[in-house]
Amino acid sequence: MKTLFLFFFGIVFSSVTGFSQSETNQMDAQGKRHGVWQKMYPGTKQLRYEGTFEHGKEVGTFKFYCETCKTQPSVVKEFTASSSISEVKYYTIKGKLVSEGKMDGKDRIGEWLYYPKKSGNVMTREFYKKGKLDGVKVTYYPNGKPTEETTYVNGLQEGPNNYYSPDGVLLKKLQYKNGLLEGPAFYYDASGNVSIEGNYKADKKHGLWKYYKNGKVILEETYPKKEKKKNKE
Repeated sequence: MKTLFLFFFGIVFSSVTGFSQSETNQMDAQGKRHGVWQKMYPGTKQLRYEGTFEHGKEVGTFKFYCETCKTQPSVVKEFTASSSISEVKYYTIKGKLVSEGKMDGKDRIGEWLYYPKKSGNVMTREFYKKGKLDGVKVTYYPNGKPTEETTYVNGLQEGPNNYYSPDGVLLKKLQYKNGLLEGPAFYYDASGNVSIEGNYKADKKHGLWKYYKNGKVILEETYPKKEKKKNKE
């Protein structure tokens, strides 16, 4: 009687969970993962991931968990059978969305958005190409106005790099080449007036630099600075 009860209990439990252990982690005739798959962290009952395969290809929703996430996934990916591209969302352990975008395999592609923990406003907007930053990266103040704009090409800063005040006043205007500061540089005061101007070469100050106060030059310096010769005794 006890054995019969356990048999029926197993059937009921399987129907409640949606699938039994024998229905998960299966292979097709070609040895490819097929159907519902679940993996646990070694030596624990904590899920590492769960999702569905169709003859080795991820389809539908995949959920990934950290070792302390319990039932809240840290990453959710949405797959389609006809593409290698997935829609990806990252979450905090409390379920707060922190970033979202697309991936092609393991590479980030296209637009990615990042959110602060205390707000639903966009904190950072990035663009990727084959897993590398490519395009204009913008970070924002809590009021939604840009704080910094940086241009990337193939993972390196290339072109203009601008900084703004919370009121939208341009504070710094720089240029990059191959990830290094290169070219004219302008620094502004809170009213938008030039306070410093000069040039960079290979990430270092180069040539004439001017410092302003009330619209007038108060100091000029030339870089690289010449070392003062020591007097011979």
